[in-house]
Amino acid sequence: MHIFGDLPDALSNTFLKDDRWKYLTDGLSTTLIVTFFAVILGMVLGFLIAIVRATHDKNGKLGVLNFFAKVYLTVIRGTPVVVQLLILYFIIFATVNIDKTLVAILAFGLNSAAYVAEIVRSGIMSIDNGQFEAGASLGLNYSKTMLCIILPQAFKNILPALANECIVLLKETSVAGYIALVDLTKGGDIIRSQTYEAFLPLIAVAIIYLVMVMFLSAMVSKLERRLAKSDRG
Repeated sequence: MHIFGDLPDALSNTFLKDDRWKYLTDGLSTTLIVTFFAVILGMVLGFLIAIVRATHDKNGKLGVLNFFAKVYLTVIRGTPVVVQLLILYFIIFATVNIDKTLVAILAFGLNSAAYVAEIVRSGIMSIDNGQFEAGASLGLNYSKTMLCIILPQAFKNILPALANECIVLLKETSVAGYIALVDLTKGGDIIRSQTYEAFLPLIAVAIIYLVMVMFLSAMVSKLERRLAKSDRG
């Protein structure tokens, strides 16, 4: 195909004919759903693991949970997310009639949790021990001190890293097609297989990802400015 020689016809054949553009919109919807719920799972589990790890580092408690957390982090961080996705779908859930979207959410969420945990743990460990002592002087137990004093301070410090992890997760979902889930990337690939032309559908996929990443980055920058402004205030 002469890409720029007959662009209107190429666009029409690639996206308008047989409503092929719906592969992109439907795939985008799947990508956003998987990303949204995987982020929630990753954040919740990651914060819990970070608290276990930080508690053990601070006072030596929760030794058993810390051991399992370390094993989990080692395995998840040491293997590719696409392999984890395939193991979940073709081995763990091989005999279970489970929705592919749910498998993707679990795989990407569990993977993200390992990275979130280390980010949050580093944020907690960066808070001075005097803050724990201040909580104790106010009559707060360890849990309340962690929730009300430590985590809010740590969150401001680790926000850029957490936001970057969310962006990485969004891009990692592009391998969901390995389990035949029609996400954004798979939608573009289906168009390519029908038109026998790769340029326009794959460029469209890349542009959509780029727009989403730029939007998320802008939102995070805005939030960071608000947090900095509230600190000065």
